[in-house]
Amino acid sequence: MKYSNVVSAKFLSRPNRFVAVTDINGNIETVHVKNTGRCKELLLPDADVILNKSANPHRRTRYDLISVYKKNIGWINIDSQAPNVVVKEWLENNPAIFADLSLLKPEFTYGNSRVDFYLECGERKILIEVKGCTLEIDGEGYFPDAPTERGVKHLLELADASVKGYECYIAFVIAIPGVNIVHPNIETHPEFGTALAKAKEAGVKVLYLQCNVKEDELRIISYHT
Repeated sequence: MKYSNVVSAKFLSRPNRFVAVTDINGNIETVHVKNTGRCKELLLPDADVILNKSANPHRRTRYDLISVYKKNIGWINIDSQAPNVVVKEWLENNPAIFADLSLLKPEFTYGNSRVDFYLECGERKILIEVKGCTLEIDGEGYFPDAPTERGVKHLLELADASVKGYECYIAFVIAIPGVNIVHPNIETHPEFGTALAKAKEAGVKVLYLQCNVKEDELRIISYHT
């Protein structure tokens, strides 16, 4: 995916999880943060950020904060809507792991949850739940960066679906240059690590999606399980 109308800015502060105060060439601008995670190691005072201008003239904030520059790493995409977009683009390009794709349905209802994607590849019936990874520690990725009861619920639903015959994946979109693995962040949310272990025991597979990250672009370039 590629953003169409971006500007460079400096991050100043984050009054709450929904907005940030930025400096665009000397003009102070309050912008929407498209990520409700903590991002504390990224959103540091004076950090370089990329903003995408909204096409909606009636919005209270004119810009979305989509990317942050991390020293010695590069641009990290923190747009929480981007992972699903790039996974859909990737699936539509027929990756070998999902060859013979005949049906692709986003937002598939299973049990009490909506799973991000339902696929059919020949006789295979596949469920994929997507998670975006933005937390990097010593060259490796960690998820989540804040407690996520919703993420735990999704893992338990996938475990149930796997037992019932679906081919199930949790797909980590790694929006960090040079990182190709994601670990459960048990220090921040031990329950997520427990749920992930149970899901894997039930047959759920983990899919790691490495990305090419630019200021205005995010694209999946490789994968492994």
